[in-house]
Amino acid sequence: MFAADFLAMLRCPEDRSSLAEADAALVQRLNAAVAAGTLRNKGGEIVARSLEGGLVRADGAIVYPVFDGIPVLLIDEGIPADQLSATTSSAATTQT
Repeated sequence: MFAADFLAMLRCPEDRSSLAEADAALVQRLNAAVAAGTLRNKGGEIVARSLEGGLVRADGAIVYPVFDGIPVLLIDEGIPADQLSATTSSAATTQT
């Protein structure tokens, strides 16, 4: 999605660490949570729009959404990745 030299210039606005493109499986899990209405950004708002892609902070804790080819690198728009494991765990518990 992004050229390597462009991606190398981008940094997390919160801690200035590097960013990497989210893989398709992660984007799919994020969009499943969007569809379920359970995904929230750091600002506490529900993410209501499906992501085209994402940029993952080096520690994997935050995913910055990409909409229409534009990464949204605002601290409050970052999506805490730990919600996905909580959503996945509760979905697995519900199905058993």
